[in-house]
Amino acid sequence: MSIEVMKPGLLTTPQDAGRTGYSHLGVGHAGAFDSPAFRLANALAGNPPDACALEITLLGPTLKFHAGAWIALTGAPIAARMDEQPVPMWAPWFVGEASVLALGAMPQGCRAYLAVRGGFDFEPVLGSRSLDVNAALGPLGRPLRTGDILEMGSGSFFSSGPGALHLPPKNEPDPICINPHPWFEADAELPLRLLPGTHAHLLDSKSRGLLYTQNFRIAADSNRVGCRLEGTLELSEPVELVSEACVAGTLQLPPSGQPIALGVEHPVSGGYPRIGQIAAVDLPRLAQRRPGDALRFAPCSLEEARQALRERDRRLREVEATIADRLEQGA
Repeated sequence: MSIEVMKPGLLTTPQDAGRTGYSHLGVGHAGAFDSPAFRLANALAGNPPDACALEITLLGPTLKFHAGAWIALTGAPIAARMDEQPVPMWAPWFVGEASVLALGAMPQGCRAYLAVRGGFDFEPVLGSRSLDVNAALGPLGRPLRTGDILEMGSGSFFSSGPGALHLPPKNEPDPICINPHPWFEADAELPLRLLPGTHAHLLDSKSRGLLYTQNFRIAADSNRVGCRLEGTLELSEPVELVSEACVAGTLQLPPSGQPIALGVEHPVSGGYPRIGQIAAVDLPRLAQRRPGDALRFAPCSLEEARQALRERDRRLREVEATIADRLEQGA
């Protein structure tokens, strides 16, 4: 059961829930940048939430299926056609043997996720099937290329019953479909919640105000390591710091004065001043910012950030459970 890469797209990588437990060795987390979209793609495909899927950036690949498979597409809107037939997003869809799935450009947003039932069966590296692009660590050691053969797992989240892996006699959409609006925010100008960082007090008085009032822009050299922001902030005086552990969403201020919001391939440590921390609940919205998009911050307390994340995760689990029930019932 395999898929052939006919065109690789701009940046298409295998990702799962990430690589944990190796930061002390200098190995980062990686994993899907937009975690809810990744998990919902797996749920719709009938997979566990951490199954390996493809993360697609800005322009998608063209894939030939050498075996029939159930798939699901989530995340940023992306043009998708199977043998010239439109393929819906946020719903399961059956791809027949020898069919070609062509994924085009994203008119908005930055990342989409393609899951296949059974997951993509790469050999785990340090316990994860995620590719860390910057470190060249993980399956293939690089993004997809033309001619790559991707193996699909033969298993399914469902071992028996109507929800088990099956191949319908014809291509038709599955009635399961979820509303994308809670999980993909089309308005790229809505602010991201930002907690004060350890070194926020080092900003000069003007920059402390600009941090929450200035419109930044995502720079062209942004990637999964970090999003460089166009817009200048300044410290009240130069400072030298000891390197400390880094996490996704940390807002650093290098000597250039252009802040960097760290992504899922962030270095495990860094010595730039930490002027803020993007609330974890808003990391998927950072993941969907594309070069040129506006980015603003809104002040947020630790308790507000925790409550928002708890509520998001509660809703996500509810949707996953509903999808699982529908699949079990053979909806």
